[in-house]
Amino acid sequence: MLKSKLIKVLTLLLIPVLLGSCAGVRQRPGEDTPPELVRLKIPGSISRGQGKEPVLKVYIKDTGQIKELPFEQYVAGVVAGEMKNDWPEEALAAQAILARTFVMEFITEKGGSKYSGADVSTDIEEVQAWNEEAVNERVKRAVNKTRGEVAVYNNQYIKAWFHSNAGGKTASAKEGLAFREKEPPYVKMVTSPDSDKAPKDEQNWTAEFTKQEIAKALQDMGKEAGDFTSVKISGKGPSGRATELIFGNTKVSAPEFRIAVGSTRMKSTLLTAVDVHGDKVILKGKGYGHGVGMSQWGAYTLAERGRKAEEIVDYYFKNVRIVKIWE
Repeated sequence: MLKSKLIKVLTLLLIPVLLGSCAGVRQRPGEDTPPELVRLKIPGSISRGQGKEPVLKVYIKDTGQIKELPFEQYVAGVVAGEMKNDWPEEALAAQAILARTFVMEFITEKGGSKYSGADVSTDIEEVQAWNEEAVNERVKRAVNKTRGEVAVYNNQYIKAWFHSNAGGKTASAKEGLAFREKEPPYVKMVTSPDSDKAPKDEQNWTAEFTKQEIAKALQDMGKEAGDFTSVKISGKGPSGRATELIFGNTKVSAPEFRIAVGSTRMKSTLLTAVDVHGDKVILKGKGYGHGVGMSQWGAYTLAERGRKAEEIVDYYFKNVRIVKIWE
């Protein structure tokens, strides 16, 4: 009787272990909640079978050729293009998760690249930065430790937005990107611990434009400002970013104007001052990028503080799950 009870107890103890193995849960050293191995839909154009690493047809902008690459090799090039390859490994790993997710959502949503015959491209205006030459062992480890991992909400790939520097606080999608659809439930605004090691001209910047440059940007947006003598911030979002600007009597979307006038010059819509001096328009602001999702310099700080890649993604996105979709 005692032997029978002992066998029953041991069986009950072993059942969760056996079930965990059957479910495909992957435990990595030091992880309390490992990513699950799940069956998310992989677009047919890149699929090589359920649970297997896809292959991408990548349009290389520099050469004009299409190159077939294993998915993870492409991701390594993105991580090396989006972050410096000597950054903390967990920050690089967080970038890998988002880079992988970004591509899966992009192909699911759009079907492929604007370049005929390609799934994605190395054109930063279309998808993500890419620098295969900068891939080193640190980048490879970061990609490998998150192999097959993506961020999902309600079992769908999220729009895995990221940017360089949040200027201290991240933005909503409508505020930072003039997002036309309903605000995604997984986007959240958080205080971002952007590193003071970031370039000084990203932390605080000044951009000077001629009135002619402004007029050209407005014209590209289908607007006419005439000979304006003033510029004002006429609307702000919850993080303090400008949502609308007025040049003279012409009102425009601030995020859309930033793209039109040049996003490397007007580095963000987190403006601290706007002014007109004669023929010059002077804009001052903080941070670099649209401000939505993960701040890369914030990820740098969090990684330095000991946060794991999955924790960094969780810090910048709300109620997302990190799951593994191929081995």
